[in-house]
Amino acid sequence: MLRRRGGEWQDERVSRGFRQATRDDVVALRDLERTANLAALGHVFPPDRFPFPDDAVLARWQIVLEDPDVTVLVTEDEEGDKDLVAYAAYDSTTLRHLAVHPDHWGEGLASDAIETALNAMDLRGSTIASLWCLEENHRARRLYEYLGWRPERDRREAPWPPHPTEMRYTRLIIASGR
Repeated sequence: MLRRRGGEWQDERVSRGFRQATRDDVVALRDLERTANLAALGHVFPPDRFPFPDDAVLARWQIVLEDPDVTVLVTEDEEGDKDLVAYAAYDSTTLRHLAVHPDHWGEGLASDAIETALNAMDLRGSTIASLWCLEENHRARRLYEYLGWRPERDRREAPWPPHPTEMRYTRLIIASGR
């Protein structure tokens, strides 16, 4: 359930151990994004030619965490060193960022994070959700399409070199009886 606190929406129904990210998570968010991207997108961003943009991604996460319209959820490894294993960032209509550590792929964390984001969007009154995905991110595209997201004709250039093409997906949000 979403509850308004201090002018911002906060999701009270956070599943699978997800919690609200804080500024203290900024480096861990960047590190998880790097790990997931190297595993999933090395064919798009060969690290020997296009090193991961650590500083730029860290700066972007700082901006995302400070944006009052964006919710960032994270979950930690329940065993070991408590590193982040998944995150999702979303606003009232858009799933902005999603990643799962490769050691935890296939455990349902991405699906749970997406479901939580869609529920929050529904409670904010949205009826359509969108996201952008690299055309060459085949694993993510399979998941989105399995979960009912539909590719649109919209395309844009990704911000990071070599600037591969991103495509937009949308999905209807079934009203919950808000």
